[in-house]
Amino acid sequence: MAVEIRLSVAEVARVRLAVSPLAETVLGVRAALGVGGHEVHRPWVREARRVLAEESELPLLRTLLEGCLPSFLFPVPEERLPAFDTELAGLRAANPAYVTAECAAALGGRAGELPSPAVLLERVADALARCHVRLVAPHWGRMRAVLEADLGRRAVALVDGGVEGLFAQLHTDVVWREGELVVHGRRRSGSAWTVEAGRHGLVLMPSVFGWPDVIVDYSPRAAASIRYPASGVGLLWEQPRPSSAGLAAVLGRTRAALLAELGEPLSTPDLAARLGVTPGAVSQHLGALRGAGLVTTSRTGRTAVHLRTPTGTALTAQPLG
Repeated sequence: MAVEIRLSVAEVARVRLAVSPLAETVLGVRAALGVGGHEVHRPWVREARRVLAEESELPLLRTLLEGCLPSFLFPVPEERLPAFDTELAGLRAANPAYVTAECAAALGGRAGELPSPAVLLERVADALARCHVRLVAPHWGRMRAVLEADLGRRAVALVDGGVEGLFAQLHTDVVWREGELVVHGRRRSGSAWTVEAGRHGLVLMPSVFGWPDVIVDYSPRAAASIRYPASGVGLLWEQPRPSSAGLAAVLGRTRAALLAELGEPLSTPDLAARLGVTPGAVSQHLGALRGAGLVTTSRTGRTAVHLRTPTGTALTAQPLG
């Protein structure tokens, strides 16, 4: 079924971009349960399933996530990149009547098996907090780098082509038609679900674990929302490339590995996640490499991004056989 999101001129002016750590946790757990997701996440899912098997609320999570998804699990972020704890607090404060209605709509008769809304919210929020710590947080540096890079690309699309240009690049399933955004294929008479933005605008959110699908909130309480596949997810779970043994003997294993990774711009948390070391250790090694002229660092807002210099690249080049 197609979904039509109707946007007035005022609502088009309120289109914005955001990232949701809570949504990534929910969708990640769903992928680990074997629902949704994609083969590209298999390295992560393999480990996540082992960890998730130890979760005490696994039966409850299965009930909520193995079918249609209740919208209360996906509060729309109020800022570009909220903290997970901020979003989780919003989930805990969800209106009980809204939770009841969403569970009934998504689960049908199975909703009667759930505890009261207050108990449900407490148990689900606690379970998602544990899942975030064990499943998502260890990889969040890399995930955030992918998601923020996608936001940057969408911002450029908006500057170059306006809102129409932004929508045109989101996904092949998203089509802009003069005040109406149609999602999920061609519209057919009588087969579309209509979503009103309700003067709150539209929030576009790149997603790692929603990839490669487009996810729309059918019953928004505030701004309408679309979660679309983030660019660059295909490389997210690649293992670090082995560094030259000779270079490691001179620089040390970690510094040689850092140079090997920095053929592309990466943040400190991203590097820490790739190499399995702390961000503090990465910063110390980067300082030494920067002092030697092998690495350069630039800042975008609060995020520092690092890249090899030509000298660093020359050092990492493998000798011809």
